[in-house]
Amino acid sequence: MSGRRRAWVYCSIDAPEDENDMLKKQREQLWEYAGQMGFEVAGSSSDTGRTPLWERSGFRRFVDAATRGEVDALLVADRRCLTHSSMQMAGLKALAAGCGLQVYSPLTGLMELI
Repeated sequence: MSGRRRAWVYCSIDAPEDENDMLKKQREQLWEYAGQMGFEVAGSSSDTGRTPLWERSGFRRFVDAATRGEVDALLVADRRCLTHSSMQMAGLKALAAGCGLQVYSPLTGLMELI
């Protein structure tokens, strides 16, 4: 193992379709941020629409990788890419605690999951 921290890049928008390439812009921003932070990108996924966080296929891919111990961090553009629900955020906090994960955003750095 190289000793580098492994990150998952997760992109999400509320719109049902990505007409303005927002997912591409998020992905580029997060890959650049990963490099700046010294992360090795272990995987990435994205979702569109307003589906609850834990029902999104892209987010579930991250959860599967996290529970297998394949990632150390989740990178998101901002908190809105995850959820507005405190219950869903509590679930992410529990996952992070159980798997030893941290969540980062280029705007805020290490995110407090509350």
